[in-house]
Amino acid sequence: MRLPPLNVLLTATVLLGTSSACIVEAPGGASDQERRAATVTQVPPLSIRSGANLGGKVEVVGATVQPGRIPAGDQARVTVFFKVLQPIEEDYLVFVHVEDTDGRMERLNVDHKPAGGLYPTTQWKVGETVKDEFVVALPQGASPRAVNVWLGLWEPRNDSRLPITNPEAVRNDGRGRLLLAQVPVGK
Repeated sequence: MRLPPLNVLLTATVLLGTSSACIVEAPGGASDQERRAATVTQVPPLSIRSGANLGGKVEVVGATVQPGRIPAGDQARVTVFFKVLQPIEEDYLVFVHVEDTDGRMERLNVDHKPAGGLYPTTQWKVGETVKDEFVVALPQGASPRAVNVWLGLWEPRNDSRLPITNPEAVRNDGRGRLLLAQVPVGK
């Protein structure tokens, strides 16, 4: 079996209507060039500003959701920017929970390594901003009014999340989940 080249950037895809979870990982690791590609020197204009502080180690600067409304059967790309505040000793995964705002559909979990698996959190440098992307895809026939996109950093070996240390300043559920976006569904 032939593996894809190391420079393949993987993204996580969330499908509403399924209840599976996956961990997305790039085969082998990454070069310095690929790791540099996972960081940005200037954050582009954001449709969502956050400022959530995760464990004093990472700030969720904000995100973009394109398009801002998901037609049924279509998808939206979510790009999140993390600013590194302190060294990180653990390899955290980005967890993403997508939920129907009306509670009619089962919650979906898509846990993935940041930056397509190319740049583990233990290698993040203080002061840099890391870009992470994933796709929220809605199957034909999905009829939620909107979906909530919850996000955080999770360490799977001890099943712990980095806590939100400024919960009064950001939308959250009190259990380490940041409400990153509420995305309308429809035309």
